Amino acid sequence: MKYLTCILALFTLFACKEEHKVPQEIEEVVKEKTIRQINEELILKGYKTFDFVEETTKDTILMQQYFIAFLKRGPNRSQNQAEADSLQALHLQHLSRMYTNGFADISGPFGDDGDIRGITIYNTPTLEMADSLAHMDPMVKTGRLVIEIHPWWAAKGFSLR
Repeated sequence: MKYLTCILALFTLFACKEEHKVPQEIEEVVKEKTIRQINEELILKGYKTFDFVEETTKDTILMQQYFIAFLKRGPNRSQNQAEADSLQALHLQHLSRMYTNGFADISGPFGDDGDIRGITIYNTPTLEMADSLAHMDPMVKTGRLVIEIHPWWAAKGFSLR
């Protein structure tokens, strides 16, 4: 009977033992990099950045230079429909590869039929690198599109909504 009482007491003790786990929200915050760490990593990779303190929230906002490429109607638009469709498929593959490899953060066409056909925002440290990647696009190589690139600043980590 003594042994049974001891076993029951031990079982009760272990069954009631409270686990001490760090809440997931705290673990995620601890794992996140600080703005200073992100900024240092970007600078080491050759990116241009600056930060500022937002007046109302007092949050430090890290700004990074990106490059926005305007894809404009080019001089060589004489392709037949099959050729144009093939070039469009290759163009979309190129843009997908840029996104997958981390060189472009967003791309898309404009909704009108103007001379500026679309944009791509390149996440590269230099204008020269963004320009080189943009000129690898099959639509640009054939002259169906031409590229116009400008430096563009955006807050790091903010998303579209």
